[in-house]
Amino acid sequence: MTYKHTKTLDTSKDFILPCRKDNLQTIKDFLPIAKPDFDGSFSTHQLLYGSQGNRIYLIGLGEEKHSAQLEKTFQKLAFDTQKYWDKSIQVYAEDLTEDEVRKAVIGLEMAQYEIGEFKSKKEKQHKITISFSSTKSVKKILDEGKYTGETINKIKGLVDAPPNIKTPEFLGNWAEKSAKDAKYKCTVLKHKELKKQGFEAVLSVGKGSVNKPVVIINEYNGKTSKKVDIALVGKGITFDSGGLSIKPSTNLHYMKSDMGGAAVVLGVVELIAKLKLKINIVGIVCSAENAVDAESYRPGDVINSYSGKTIEIIDTDAEGRLVLADGLSYAVKNLKPDYLIDLATLTGSVVRTLGYEAAGMFTHNEAMAKTMSDIGYNVHERVWQLPMFEEYKSDLHSDIADLRNFSGKPLTGATNAAQFLESFTEDHENWMHLDIAGVSFGSSPYAKMKSASGYGIQLITEFIKEKALK
Repeated sequence: MTYKHTKTLDTSKDFILPCRKDNLQTIKDFLPIAKPDFDGSFSTHQLLYGSQGNRIYLIGLGEEKHSAQLEKTFQKLAFDTQKYWDKSIQVYAEDLTEDEVRKAVIGLEMAQYEIGEFKSKKEKQHKITISFSSTKSVKKILDEGKYTGETINKIKGLVDAPPNIKTPEFLGNWAEKSAKDAKYKCTVLKHKELKKQGFEAVLSVGKGSVNKPVVIINEYNGKTSKKVDIALVGKGITFDSGGLSIKPSTNLHYMKSDMGGAAVVLGVVELIAKLKLKINIVGIVCSAENAVDAESYRPGDVINSYSGKTIEIIDTDAEGRLVLADGLSYAVKNLKPDYLIDLATLTGSVVRTLGYEAAGMFTHNEAMAKTMSDIGYNVHERVWQLPMFEEYKSDLHSDIADLRNFSGKPLTGATNAAQFLESFTEDHENWMHLDIAGVSFGSSPYAKMKSASGYGIQLITEFIKEKALK
């Protein structure tokens, strides 16, 4: 898709006419009939024909409560109708705010996502130019929306990719190409360097796979100072068999999605670089494949970690917290960021707690929690704070190591995982853990099987944008 700004709407050509619920009066001058069978309900659209035989698509923006997810109505319109569009189409944007224009572009771009990347025969998409007509200058907003939509599509492609292709090394190659295109620095640490630097937990998780682990360090410096404002750490388990604590076969094929946190980190760094924000961020992705082999780590083992703390392995299927522990320790020791955020598809517990509508948020910083929560509602990538009570910490006790990786109890699993991670943050005042297991991957109206949602790109980018303004 190509997006451009025009000041006037050519009513003799095809155009999209946004309308709020029960508010057709504002667009009556563009309607070819007085009373179309349309009320502007959210995520609905209606096709009319103009006097020149041109198509007029009425698109429902719904009520004020739908503003946070405006991109969805544009995504649905494009998904359903773009096969009928010619080489160009217009959007009447005079009555849209800048945020609404941005969301419209994100939605139109998201409709371009091709989930059938690995099919032998693919439908050929034709290039379309979309003109937003407004007397206000919206060029910068159009670019931001396009970059954001493209990034969401790219990370969805990563999460949906099959594990025989999407190995840890593949993620490293993806990051290196992204860094070259978007002009930021990427370092990929491989087996020998991981051993040298002491990423022992990452190495332990990856021991059972022929596809060796990597740690990806992406650095974007938008300021002249060297101070790291925000460090992001992502769980990059490219396939999770559960290891020797093997998972049941039901839905095991979906464990290709266990690198959803890593995908967000990779995507956000690329997007921030494209937006050229005045902020310094580092994205760290700890990637491994949790497989079963004679060399696999075992329940009962005691392993080391980047921090120097020893960990008793109770369950090899609690592997995500192990790789994150090394990533967090690296960030705290070497980067000393003002803010430290990790993202991971970490626990089934958070899904049982919050379902598929919000990520679990864990932090002791209430101001940071409120900021992230407010942003989550504004972009419809919601988070919900869960407790980190001191009493829960006894579940991490080990008689033979500094701590254990799994409590073995059926309760408070998401909190136990968060408190395990907290043990590797050196009590960082501005640390936050986001458990995105329920929101990163799931059912979609655009696929018959479960697929990636793209959750997290807007949430984290908007948080970074807010900090960049200060």
